[in-house]
Amino acid sequence: MNGPWKQALARVPELLAAHVQLSFSALLLAMVICLPLAIWAARSPRIAAIALAVASLIQTIPGLALLALFYPLLLGLSALIGGGISAFGFLPALLALTLYALLPILRNAVTGLTGVDPAASEAADGLGMTAWQKLQYVEAPLAAPTIMAGIRTAAVWTIGAATLSTTVGQPSLGDLIFAGLQTQNWTLVLAGCLFSALLAISVDLLLGLIERGIRERRRLLALAGTALIAAGLVIATLPLLIARDNVVVIGAKSFSEQYILARLIGSRLEEAGYTVRYRDGLGSAVVYQALSAGDVDVYVDYSGTLWTNQMQRTDRPPKGTMLDTIKQWTSAEHGVTMLGALGFENTYAFAVRSADARDKSLRTLDDLARVSSDFTFGTDVEFLERPEWQMVQDAYPIRFRNARSFNPTFMYPALASGEVDVISAFSSDGRIAANNFVVLEDGKGAVPSYEAIMLLAPERGNDDALVQALNPLIGAITVENMREANYMVDRKADKKTPTGAARWLNDKLKE
Repeated sequence: MNGPWKQALARVPELLAAHVQLSFSALLLAMVICLPLAIWAARSPRIAAIALAVASLIQTIPGLALLALFYPLLLGLSALIGGGISAFGFLPALLALTLYALLPILRNAVTGLTGVDPAASEAADGLGMTAWQKLQYVEAPLAAPTIMAGIRTAAVWTIGAATLSTTVGQPSLGDLIFAGLQTQNWTLVLAGCLFSALLAISVDLLLGLIERGIRERRRLLALAGTALIAAGLVIATLPLLIARDNVVVIGAKSFSEQYILARLIGSRLEEAGYTVRYRDGLGSAVVYQALSAGDVDVYVDYSGTLWTNQMQRTDRPPKGTMLDTIKQWTSAEHGVTMLGALGFENTYAFAVRSADARDKSLRTLDDLARVSSDFTFGTDVEFLERPEWQMVQDAYPIRFRNARSFNPTFMYPALASGEVDVISAFSSDGRIAANNFVVLEDGKGAVPSYEAIMLLAPERGNDDALVQALNPLIGAITVENMREANYMVDRKADKKTPTGAARWLNDKLKE
């Protein structure tokens, strides 16, 4: 088995276990909500209309948006009651997926219960059955195949949608998909999709076995299906039951540099005797809140991101002053320790094709403003909503003809192919030089400094062994080495994995 597949498969057991735990928890919670509600709705057309309308409305919300909505809601609720609720990881993913599973279960359950043959219902009444006896011995058995069909549909939907839970910090097979998409490692994408599909198909077949047993009144067949699902759940979740000491959770945002730095930190901590887990693909706001809550132990952020997003500052002090202020603020407000700056800066930089820079005399953002009405702007999915974009617009009269958002993986090819004319690139990205793009000068200093800085969770700031293991990284990474490491992951030929690039970077630090 070749290297990429071996590395991908090594991550599958733990991610599959978390995926199974989340999916089945959401499915069971949806069943607990839907089945009693369906009984009520079957006896009240008004309740049925309201319940199905609400469930249908929820279903129209994209799964990713539903996950994203629960993060600020839980964060606000936790602040309101003084803590105790995690807005990161399992809980927001569980609630979102539960809502997503409601409609097929509820609709099929109501349809099955209201579709019972009137003759059977009248016979039950004639025998003097109570409402509960009628439900238990007549309606439920007759409606069970239809209800099981709804549960099967909900199970497949839930298992598929659970891959999106990566974005709110819940491990799943989506970790492989998101990481592979960002680093253009299609082996990871294929592995994540393959195991997610196999899980969904297996669960659907076993639920189908239970459905058949109920429909044909073959009790042993239904019990066999139930036993196989129970055994599968136990086997799949075994990796989560293995106790591990000294586990450090390392966070990473959703671009190559973050994956590399997370693995670099992980290698240092593993050498120091820690067990490492990664939470990849997180948004800027999510990962910082997770760190301050202790759900993530360490990650690398950027001074400008914290300055504008977390601190809501719009001034642009000197680099040293900004770092000192951030260190004081993170400690005072959230107990977070800023271990220090890594030694390189990764700021937003506007890049254009070299031919356009030459033909249109583009050297600065003032020059870009002059031709911006003829240009299409390509950005990552966050930039247009970030304060930095507003700062640039306040400093320069830039008004683009059109703007398009991309995953960073596809943003650089979009500029190279001519789909867009300028992009909000990252200054430490090796693809700038590889594509011979020209970075335009920000003469007015509209974009703040973006020094890479390492942050530790409140409980990790006093962990002397962890601090000692990570201290050698402070001030040790040059922008040239970071660009080269990034390009090792992002280039098409002779690619390295983030782990391989981190190993190269670690060796450079030891030279």
